Amino acid sequence: MTQDLLDGEYAPSANPATRDQVELYERTDGREGATMGGGPVVVLTMRGARSGKLRKVALMRIERDGVYAVGASAGGQARNPSWFHNLVACPTVQLQDGPDRRLMTARVAEGAERESWLAYTDELYPFFAGHRARAVEISNREVPLILLEPAES
Repeated sequence: MTQDLLDGEYAPSANPATRDQVELYERTDGREGATMGGGPVVVLTMRGARSGKLRKVALMRIERDGVYAVGASAGGQARNPSWFHNLVACPTVQLQDGPDRRLMTARVAEGAERESWLAYTDELYPFFAGHRARAVEISNREVPLILLEPAES
């Protein structure tokens, strides 16, 4: 699929690095702007919880059997990233992985499912465990892990 599946007014990120990476990734169907921190990324388009405008962010690519995961680590900061609140409020999102765009439904992973995904994520990106430890250390915050599953047709 290469069509845009979410529509509405797009509000580019105030962060120039995020805005530029998303624009480059989308313009080249992921041939450029496709890495961050040495690993591959996907672009997630979501609806802003308060504004209703479309927001876009590049996040580390974590995929298993057609399900994707994103970690709301914010690099180990004290608070969840703003995009996490958007996903909780408006769980229908568009995921772009290279040239492929698809509609997904977001939900927070919990229990044994969360632990299984965290183990998989830590294998792919060992630094993620450090981000989680830092978040706990500075604010006692458990980093949410969000699963993105294909939306029902």
